[in-house]
Amino acid sequence: MKFISLLCNLKLLYNFFLFLALINIFFSTGKGHAKTFSINDIEISTPFEINFNKNEIIDEGFEKAFNELIFSIVQSKDQIKLKNIPINQIKGMIATFSIKEEKFIDEIYYLTLNVSFNKKNIFDLLETKNIFPSLPVKKDFLFIPVFVDQNKNQVSMFSENKFFSSWNSNNKKYSLLNYILPTQDLDDFSLIKKNMNNLETYNFKEIINKYNINDHIIMIVFKDNDKVRVYNKIFFNQKNTLKNINYTGVNFDDEEEIFKFINNLKLFYEDFWKSQNQINTSVKLSLNISIENSNNIKINKFEKILSNLDLIYNFHIYKFNNQNNFYKVIFNGTPDKFLEVMRNQNYDFEIKNKIWVLNDKS
Repeated sequence: MKFISLLCNLKLLYNFFLFLALINIFFSTGKGHAKTFSINDIEISTPFEINFNKNEIIDEGFEKAFNELIFSIVQSKDQIKLKNIPINQIKGMIATFSIKEEKFIDEIYYLTLNVSFNKKNIFDLLETKNIFPSLPVKKDFLFIPVFVDQNKNQVSMFSENKFFSSWNSNNKKYSLLNYILPTQDLDDFSLIKKNMNNLETYNFKEIINKYNINDHIIMIVFKDNDKVRVYNKIFFNQKNTLKNINYTGVNFDDEEEIFKFINNLKLFYEDFWKSQNQINTSVKLSLNISIENSNNIKINKFEKILSNLDLIYNFHIYKFNNQNNFYKVIFNGTPDKFLEVMRNQNYDFEIKNKIWVLNDKS
């Protein structure tokens, strides 16, 4: 009789843990796990005419949102490969969208959309085009532009330098880089003037150390008759990158040409930054991760972190028992990179029989 009672109690206990595990699965993994790329405040306007079609306007907003996403995660050399993606294919990659605002003013229809794209679908598309995307990471750089007219033996740095005064005009919404220009300081200008003949080797430390921004871009434009050489010193993550770009026939007295020149250089810097944050989507590391299922808050926190990491391609629970949930995680990178990323989230792992057992340090 005691044996039967014990058996019943064990069965009830097993059912209780089974119920908890199912609760974890249905309530923590019922949502989609592919992170979305959110593109907000897409603005479209069109005359309100007799053939007005709201669905066509929304489709135009979808195309604009898709292009904005591509501009932010794909280097310029690869963007042309995605120029003519059909609207139906774009719509198939949309996870959600919402109409933020719509209004009629003077017979003009104005529409503002928020659009979220399924990350996995976007990455799959890029992989078919042999394109490696980049993480859409925003970044502040201290930006020091210097102009040297070698014919006149003159150097310009602040307001008299057209690059300084025009650089942050006409910024693109999808740009990842935020340029922090130095304040106009006569002492700084004196330093630049003093080192005019050795600017490429001058370290600019006296100027840089005034700002609480370690990463910086020093751009020196050398003009010699119709030849222009742009010397770039990009300092990021304790590493210097030196790049020279050559141009001919740039008219610096033409405002339109100056803006074109600036946009070209901004594109170069954006591509550099994307190259530092590139994802090799062809590398798909499969990991089996175990986490205790007794704490639903802990599980939700872990899943939220996985959902918000761009290097996580996908994940799901593939089995469970009365103690643990077992996740299959697909990661775009190496095991060391995964450990680094998760360590930044206060997670460590212990590997037991090819299972990565999660340790939460928080």
